This record gives sequence, C-alpha cells and structure tokens, in this order.
Amino acid sequence: METIGILAGIGHLPVDVARAAKSLGYRVVVICVVATPDEELAGSADAYYEINPGKAGKIIDTLQKNGVREVTMIGKVTKEVLYRKGVVLPDLTAIKLLASLPDRKDDTIMYAIVKLIEDAGMQVMDQTKLIRPLLPPPGVLTKRQPTEAERSDMEFGFRMAKELGRLDIGQTVVVKNQAVMALEAIEGTDACILRGGYLGKGGVIVAKTAKPQQDTRFDMPGFGPTTMQSMIHAGATGIVIEAGQTLIIDRARTVAMAEAHGITIWVKE
Repeated sequence: METIGILAGIGHLPVDVARAAKSLGYRVVVICVVATPDEELAGSADAYYEINPGKAGKIIDTLQKNGVREVTMIGKVTKEVLYRKGVVLPDLTAIKLLASLPDRKDDTIMYAIVKLIEDAGMQVMDQTKLIRPLLPPPGVLTKRQPTEAERSDMEFGFRMAKELGRLDIGQTVVVKNQAVMALEAIEGTDACILRGGYLGKGGVIVAKTAKPQQDTRFDMPGFGPTTMQSMIHAGATGIVIEAGQTLIIDRARTVAMAEAHGITIWVKE
C-alpha cells in the first residue's frame, strides 16, 4: 500500500482529501500544522500528528519515518504565523528556509517549502488530483440568477482579483458599484470579506480567482460554509469564482446557505 502525506491547514478540505486518498487505496499520514484542526481530521487518517509549522525539520522527519513518497498540502495556513513573536521557536531547518527567502510573498514561501520536501526525496502532488469533483463546472449554482448590476460587479471584481493574484498578494476582492471595497492580503479571505461588507454597508460582491501563474501543487483558491458565513455577516449578495480553478468545500451546505440568504453564486468560465 502506497503512503501519501497530507500537510493539513484550516477547514474541512483536508478531511475530504484524506478520505478520497483512503478510498483510492492509499495509506494516509496527516500532519496538521494549525492550532485548530477540523474535529474529523484525526479520524480520517491512518497516522495523525500535530506539528507547528516552525518545526520544519520535525515535519520532514515524520514524513520520512512513515515512508511517505508523495505529499499534498491542503487547507489554509495564513502567513501571519511568520510574524508572531514568542509562540514557537523555529527549528534550524525552518530558520534556514526563512533565511533563504528573497521576499515573503506567498509563492516565494511555497516554492521554498516544495523544494524542502523534494530535496528530502518526496514529491509534491497536484492539490486537485484527489478532489477534482470539488471543482464546479461553469454556470450559476443557485436558483437566483445575478441581476444585471451584480453581474457587472462580478465581471469587474473578477478582473481585479486576477490582477491582485498576478501581484501575488491575495485571491479575493470585495466590490460594490464597480468600486473596490477591500483587497485580501495577509489577513485572509474571511477578514477581507467582513471589512469589505463594513465599508460597503452591505450589498457587496465577492470575487475569488486563481492567480494567473497558479501552481496547482499548492494554494488553490476555495471557499465553503465558513466563507459563506462571512458573506452573510457582510451583507454580500453574490460571489463569482473561477471554473476549474476554485474548490467548493461541502458544496451542498454552501449552496443551501447561499439560497437561504438570497446570495447568488456564479462560476465564471
């Protein structure tokens, strides 16, 4: 039985990946690198560990000791952990990795992590290899279609999100009346949506896209019930995502939440 390693971040998506891998016959080793794992995550793995991302050497050692040959990284790990003081001291491997970075852009960090894993004799697989069914086809997923004004804002927000991604800053933009209310940076998607809703006084549109240079081995954009809850709090009326490039976690529940609050979801080709 081949062993696959999962470096798991926030949310339910790592659970879906672990279960999909087991259904395909893999032995699954999960290393959770966030403080608040999904409650179902441990039970979805054959071997489960919780290791702070600052202990990069321990993560690599654990993968190797478990005979892992392929690794996938799934679930959000926000960059703010790099700036926390006095929480966990990084080990020598993490210190060397951070010292090698020319900057701290998302892609720079992720490529360095990929190199660390591959230098240790393992391969980093495409994130979507195990969960392609979570990539929705083009079209409107909700009963309510976008209004003409909403679709105009969606088109505008989509272009802005693509440009934000090209700069490797974030993947989410909040707009209203073709004006940008908020751009995602280090704070993450949900905080961006809440800020945009506050500044726009509700009635906002959320756009989330892949980067033009997206590497599907890591950082695939996605959203699910947690993000939908943030949209509800923000008074958002719609979201546009990119077909074939954006994961929807727990699609049935996410769409049901949108339907209950009059939010339209457009998957743009």
